[in-house]
Amino acid sequence: MGSFSTSHDQIKNGCTSKLNLLDPEEFRRQGHMVIDFLADYYKNVEKYPVRSQVEPGYLSQRLPESAPRDPEQMEAILQDVKMHIIPGITHWQSPTYFAYFPASASIAGFLGEVISSGLNVVGFNWISSPAATELEGIVMDWLGKMLQLPNSFLLSGGGRGVIQGTTCEAILCTLVAARDQIVRQMGWGCIGKLVVYGSDQTHFALEKATKIAGMKPENFRAIRTTKSTAFGLSVESLEAAILYDIEAGLIPLFLCATVGTTSSTAIDPVGPLCDVAKRHGMWIHVDAAYAGSACICPEFRHFIDGIEGANSFSLNAHKWFFTNLDCCCLWLKDQQALIKALSTNPECLKNRATDSKQVVDYKDMQIVLSRRFRAIKLWLVLRSFGVANLRNFITAHVNMAKHFERLVTIDKRFEVVVPRNFAMVCFRVSPRAFADHANFNDEKLVNEFNSHLLESINAAGLVFMTHAVIGGVYAIRFAVGASLTNHEHVNKAWRVIQDHAHAMLATSCNGQLQS
Repeated sequence: MGSFSTSHDQIKNGCTSKLNLLDPEEFRRQGHMVIDFLADYYKNVEKYPVRSQVEPGYLSQRLPESAPRDPEQMEAILQDVKMHIIPGITHWQSPTYFAYFPASASIAGFLGEVISSGLNVVGFNWISSPAATELEGIVMDWLGKMLQLPNSFLLSGGGRGVIQGTTCEAILCTLVAARDQIVRQMGWGCIGKLVVYGSDQTHFALEKATKIAGMKPENFRAIRTTKSTAFGLSVESLEAAILYDIEAGLIPLFLCATVGTTSSTAIDPVGPLCDVAKRHGMWIHVDAAYAGSACICPEFRHFIDGIEGANSFSLNAHKWFFTNLDCCCLWLKDQQALIKALSTNPECLKNRATDSKQVVDYKDMQIVLSRRFRAIKLWLVLRSFGVANLRNFITAHVNMAKHFERLVTIDKRFEVVVPRNFAMVCFRVSPRAFADHANFNDEKLVNEFNSHLLESINAAGLVFMTHAVIGGVYAIRFAVGASLTNHEHVNKAWRVIQDHAHAMLATSCNGQLQS
């Protein structure tokens, strides 16, 4: 017997009068159950191991081999979620989740997602849901003004914001727009000569986008960065790479500068890089997927100084702006460049509003046709919290990261690997901790020790962190940003780190580091 009183014979015979897929009262009843389930989950999330402890293939051993013939009760389904799905979840909302970058959720973000899913509109063009299209333009301008983006990125200046799913999509869309601009001038024969530039710290989405956009893999440049520039892309290195390629008969096309790299939150100097790229007629995209949210705070806005020289700019509101996944905010100066590259006009979608040229159809500014009503999610976040509170939330995370950084520097067995810019600290057990060991200067062994330390911590389940290799140094990344995290969780994580490091250092005996 399922949630609806419909027998197998009724379904088989086509009698589905009692099977109301959107019965309001049943929706209310089951919806309350799901909300209660999730509220209890958030209340108890700290009790679960942060990183899932299951082994590959665990779920197929727990679930049936085929779907049920008859409906099942929501109560039974939620019980199975608790018993079988939750153990296989890595708990991104746990207050001791410090891995990757945050996926900061909020009540407003969640409820915005509920409204979006409940309305279930497919807003590929204006006429398919005018409010979805128009709200997107409004909220993207609101956020653009909070970031103090130049007017050229806003509707009033001829620019436009568009919500994508992820940064990967934003980079691919802008790269295709840049490619098509050149192709329209020079023909498709030039595509084998087009070159894409980033640094060795740029997100791998750029390399993937280069492949998808049809450019030669060997024409992707990951320019080396060094500690001397805090692993930001130097102007001199970019200029040298461009001139070398021009001399070889290639065509510089696209630069992706990053504000807040994945490995270490390094900062590429946006303004000077834009100056170089512009001299060579290149498209400049600024990827601030993680750190862009912080730039609503006056003390961090300088990191995107020079943005007026870029063609496009993006950040992920689902990382550090309390807007549940997915919501990537992309702004462009020349929206027509994207529309020309991605637009289609099939007969089945023709309508008077589109023909009037007074509306935008967002299907022409993204890879896919269908699109979700993401703007309502961002709208709820902006309205529910307000600019002042959003700044305070971000500042609180940064202060927690500063606190953790102080804890690291106080314990002389540890060191901070690169300067902290936002709310992430890259640290490790320092070679100084092995001063009594014969191989304490062996960077490979020190890296191996820190790798094993991280795995030991994560396996215990109390804390979850991830790593990066920066300039050959294995660093543990401590990224503060989960919505439930407070100072006590940071202190707890530090005690766990110290305990595991102490135990492992104690076993490193006989003058050798133990691997």
